[in-house]
Amino acid sequence: MNEPAHKPKSTPSPVPEGGDAWDVAVARTEAACRVLGLPSGITAMLTTPRRSLEVAVPIRLDSGEVKTFVGFRVQHSTTVGPAKGGVRFHPDVTLRDVKALAMTMTWKCALVEIPFGGGKGGVRCDPARLSVGELERITRRYAHEIMPVIGPERDVLAPDMNTGEREMAWIMDTYATARGGAGGATVTGKPVIVGGSESRRSATGLGVAECVRMVADDLGLPRPVRVAVGGYGNVGRTVAEVLGEDPGFVVVAASDVTGGRYDPAGLDLAALAEAVDDGEGVAGAGTGAALRRDDVLTAPCDVLVPAAIGGVITAANAPEVKAKVIVEGANGPTTAAADEVLEAAGVTVVPDLLANSGGVITSYLEWARDMRGLAAVDSNDAEWMRARIRRSYRSAATFAAERGVSLRQAALCLGVKRVVDAHTARGLYP
Repeated sequence: MNEPAHKPKSTPSPVPEGGDAWDVAVARTEAACRVLGLPSGITAMLTTPRRSLEVAVPIRLDSGEVKTFVGFRVQHSTTVGPAKGGVRFHPDVTLRDVKALAMTMTWKCALVEIPFGGGKGGVRCDPARLSVGELERITRRYAHEIMPVIGPERDVLAPDMNTGEREMAWIMDTYATARGGAGGATVTGKPVIVGGSESRRSATGLGVAECVRMVADDLGLPRPVRVAVGGYGNVGRTVAEVLGEDPGFVVVAASDVTGGRYDPAGLDLAALAEAVDDGEGVAGAGTGAALRRDDVLTAPCDVLVPAAIGGVITAANAPEVKAKVIVEGANGPTTAAADEVLEAAGVTVVPDLLANSGGVITSYLEWARDMRGLAAVDSNDAEWMRARIRRSYRSAATFAAERGVSLRQAALCLGVKRVVDAHTARGLYP
């Protein structure tokens, strides 16, 4: 077998309980449409992606063998603005998964009042089994195959599972080479040296931390608020370190792929950072007691932040969750069946639609500067993003209280309503 030049860990594919991701996304959207009293014709339009593309991605492996991978790009809506969404590389990526993620992006952008629609893409491959050269060839060929439907005013790509700044630079360069021009506004999340935003790397975590603060204040949680972070990657680590600097919060549990640690008095975040940076992972940190990775989800705490992958809180473990609040840092960490269990138990869930929107808000600023040809100026990006999240949180909380629905359904209803309002303003062609 071809030996990879680097070996990233392949992230498990999130599979919601009681149906696949697309079934769940459609069911939740239909429920929001019923709350809003929308006619069936509008509901059908909202649950049908504008464009779903499947492409062949043939490349030559380092061994000389030609292998064809399968890629997808879905544009769920362009009513409010160009489609916007990440590109993931994973061996289990399906068109239905990508459709669900694109739909979620539509409602997320509308909820936080960012002028983007929803898009998503992916290539069915295992990055852990590919060399850097092979990954570059897959990325560039995928970009070439979907090029007829992407662009700064059509569909803007971003990093997602198993992709990052490097892949965005390859896509940007491929687009620019084929179309002419700089091509910077075709992607966000690219390296700072080619127009990326320094603040983008921490934006999602900062937004999640802001939601933790707001919901803790709203519920009057006693200080210090005990926080458990499931998934100590870019998002989870940022959440922990930001809240760790606030005397009103203490991080009592954390986990990553290596395992977990727990200390009711609070973990030593410096020790966690050192262990993670040294490649030992959370399990190798000399702070707190060892826990199995998944046990962090049910550890004693006030606020649980699942920040790794989807589908980790299920009907099986939801009854064991001890947190009063769940703030979703990852996309879809709570299954639909678990939602029902948590709601019956009185657990407040701040949904991913709102909680992890900091990334797309900051991506909008990167795209807008690229469109105007302005240099990156990040000094006010974080505060602008936090203010947008605070406003969206208040809107969702008010809607939830007035309609007697959960925060998740309130956030979804607000996103759906704003897209419908934009569609009504634009009219239907022809």
